[in-house]
Amino acid sequence: MSTEPPRARLADIARQAEVSEATVSRVLNNRAGVSADTRQAVLTALDVLGYERPERLRKRSAGLVGLVTPELENPIFPLFAQIIESALAQHGFTPVLCTQTPGGVTEDEYVEMLLDRSVAGIIFISGLHADTTADHDRYRKLIDRPLPIVMITGHVAGLDAPCISCDDRLASQTAVDHLASLGHTRIGLISGPDRFSPVQRKLTGYRTAMQRHGLDEMVELSLFGVEGGAAAADRLIARGATGLVCGSDLMALGAIRAARARGLSVPKDVSVVGYDDSLLIAFTDPPLTTLRQPVRAMSNAAVRALVDTINGQPTPHSEFLFNPELVVRGSTGIVAR
Repeated sequence: MSTEPPRARLADIARQAEVSEATVSRVLNNRAGVSADTRQAVLTALDVLGYERPERLRKRSAGLVGLVTPELENPIFPLFAQIIESALAQHGFTPVLCTQTPGGVTEDEYVEMLLDRSVAGIIFISGLHADTTADHDRYRKLIDRPLPIVMITGHVAGLDAPCISCDDRLASQTAVDHLASLGHTRIGLISGPDRFSPVQRKLTGYRTAMQRHGLDEMVELSLFGVEGGAAAADRLIARGATGLVCGSDLMALGAIRAARARGLSVPKDVSVVGYDDSLLIAFTDPPLTTLRQPVRAMSNAAVRALVDTINGQPTPHSEFLFNPELVVRGSTGIVAR
């Protein structure tokens, strides 16, 4: 017996999902012949329009999972959150997004709130685990409860939990090699405070590559963000740098701003390399050369590790390193002679 809604509702759902009414009917009656993406589009349209899903199409919730992120001003963090939330939902988990802001709720306070809600696990993105000066016993206490946790970006040695990272050493080495291949010999590194383990790794990779090319180091550490990148770049340009390796795309945009404030052109006078390849970076002026983090692969690996742990399946409690990809665009060029 068909459970289709009235024709008017079918038309509304079809319009929202941008499919035919016949396709909507097949999805609502759980019939074959519909792709997974189309089926999801119809179900999403139901939710958006406020219609109840038929009983047979309702996913049973497998529980709540906390997702603790830093500020969302850097576009890379919303991208991680979006993909992780989607992957968790596919496993039947309901994600609870906890975003930190300066002076707002702290990571520890968010964790207490999540524990009060009996979450099945927590994924931490660039949290206090990435800060080498922080007390990492907070995570050991969670593991001892026991509560499944997964870290993204910021490995803690001796912590019995999976960690997903992009290879920061390789990223800065690749950036230096790229600039050196264009003839740059005055290559500077811009990044955030060195108490963060990803910054320490970027420094190590940068120094390794500079030594290999026989070049002198030029390092300026600053605050993360556009303003920090601009301040650090201004100091490096004053010291004669023609190539800049930046710890994030936002810092790279700050570096371009600093170069232009001095009347210099990018890439004619100064070449700039970013890190992340977050959304819209391909459309900056000039389009930014950057090291792309494989966010989708990293996010899916984190969710898979967490879900396996929740389900009692053995998961390697080690660091999984993903390789960055150099994306060459318009912000780097041959050094001016």
